[in-house]
Amino acid sequence: MLATGAAVTTALAQVDREKIYLWINELSSPETRENALLELSKKRESVPDLAPMLWHSCGTIAALLQEIVNIYPSINPPTLTAHQSNRVCNALALLQCVASHPETRSAFLAAHIPLFLYPFLHTVSKTRPFEYLRLTSLGVIGALVKTDEQEVINFLLTTEIIPLCLRIMESGSELSKTVATFILQKILLDDTGLAYICQTYERFSHVAMILGKMVLQLSKEPSARLLKHVVRCYLRLSDNSRLAISHPCFRGYEKPLAIGLFVLALTSKYMCCDFFSLPLQLSAVSCKSMHPLDILFFLLF
Repeated sequence: MLATGAAVTTALAQVDREKIYLWINELSSPETRENALLELSKKRESVPDLAPMLWHSCGTIAALLQEIVNIYPSINPPTLTAHQSNRVCNALALLQCVASHPETRSAFLAAHIPLFLYPFLHTVSKTRPFEYLRLTSLGVIGALVKTDEQEVINFLLTTEIIPLCLRIMESGSELSKTVATFILQKILLDDTGLAYICQTYERFSHVAMILGKMVLQLSKEPSARLLKHVVRCYLRLSDNSRLAISHPCFRGYEKPLAIGLFVLALTSKYMCCDFFSLPLQLSAVSCKSMHPLDILFFLLF
């Protein structure tokens, strides 16, 4: 009885496998591609080796990139429809699968495929199709940084991902802000990424300014999920505060950074383990020198 059950399971798995092969082949044809994209995107979590299958099959990655490039004319002027957005997001979901797999990640980066997604991150339309497109594109980058690999950070630092994330952190939806802040957090957690952001006054001040705006926004519209990543970005910046403050460009910047951390602790309606580190971090960025009027001014204005 058990042997029969195992045989049936194996047979069903083989049938599913044959369907995967069929759908991958159908990606090469414009007539059958849309349905294949939909079916494969549904299966990406349940087929562990889908990424190598996609990467090494003839013409598949080119077909996925063609889906992305075909949308470019619809983003400027912004005429993207829900149907177009859903279709290209299915293609992006498969690219995220490739980006997150250890066997295909390095080749994915070497081919500079993330750069094809950046035009989507430049969009500013608030409509649902564009928001879905931005969020899915951020998901691909998020899948890369989640691996904590130096190769990923080195690649991203050669691109414009930091200013793109900062813009989304300032004006995107809560979900998009959360993923963009997570990407920035992962870059900051890497020593090379932190050094890159602290290298010039413009980079450091831009990051600090956006985080400060997010602090004010979170005090009005709390989000535990987003707050967690904002706090961790602040904590990581303060880890290198002595290096930053010792640089002539950063003198005088320790106070806004300390105020930002203090406001996060005061205004948050949620508790997370990172707050236990705040007193030490605040001390590291000269929190003791803050005047109460500075804090009040920051809260009010």
